[in-house]
Amino acid sequence: MARRPRRRGARFVAFLVFAAVAAAGIVWGPQWWDRHSDRFSTQRCTVTVGGESHSLTAEQADNAAIIAARSAWLDLRARAATIALATAIQESGLRNIDYGDRDSLGLFQQRPSQGWGSEAEIMNVRYSATAFYTALMRVDGWEDMEITVAAQTVQRSAFPLAYADHEPEARLWATALRGYGGPDALTCDIAMPEASTASAFVERLEADFGADLYDAAVTGTGAHTSVTLTPVDGTDVTRDQVAAWSVASASTTGVTAVITATSTWTVEDGMSSAGDETLGQGVRVEIRTEGDPQEQ
Repeated sequence: MARRPRRRGARFVAFLVFAAVAAAGIVWGPQWWDRHSDRFSTQRCTVTVGGESHSLTAEQADNAAIIAARSAWLDLRARAATIALATAIQESGLRNIDYGDRDSLGLFQQRPSQGWGSEAEIMNVRYSATAFYTALMRVDGWEDMEITVAAQTVQRSAFPLAYADHEPEARLWATALRGYGGPDALTCDIAMPEASTASAFVERLEADFGADLYDAAVTGTGAHTSVTLTPVDGTDVTRDQVAAWSVASASTTGVTAVITATSTWTVEDGMSSAGDETLGQGVRVEIRTEGDPQEQ
């Protein structure tokens, strides 16, 4: 039987296709991972309010905590946090990404060329969240608008109705992170965080909320360092707000336990309904430090 001639042209085409796919993977792979890595993350935080639940990665929850805290710093209603969270979920998947359409950047895909700030400023989560709220407050009647309409008025997106798709989960996270879901509305299943210090934790607290919402008292040293946070206004809502924030940001702050009068979250066991009644309106946060035995 005669041997079939080699199909060199087909092999060359196959090689070109392979090369193109490989090149696309190099160019687009990192962006694809940024967009979809939450599907593979094992560190997750879950909010449950009124029988409804939603989960985010620890990274996303940490960004959500900052966004919600900035609305409290500006003395805005929780609805503002819902609008901001729905926007950030749609625009970036709640990730502080350094790319986007044209020169869009960050959680809200704000554009330096459109006056949102410099690239460095927009990549600062607190700056970008505050810039979003500042623009929102300029919108007449935003408090009574539909969530997606308020978001679109700020963002001027090519997909004006897309924000509505994320309103349910945004509302859940805003409710918990603004203290309206109770002290045990949010739990995180995360790895033991890297060591930190009480001063670094308080610095992060004040960077997110400002310096006038909570009094912070540091107790203990070394492996037994803790910070007790007391809301200046003495309300349950403000207490539960900082408790939820402390859990949501634990993966980056070295927090290993968050305790209120009626609840306890620990990195080892998650959330429970057993608390420390002596805390009253306070929240005790335990910090993993360099003196922690687990550092040995």
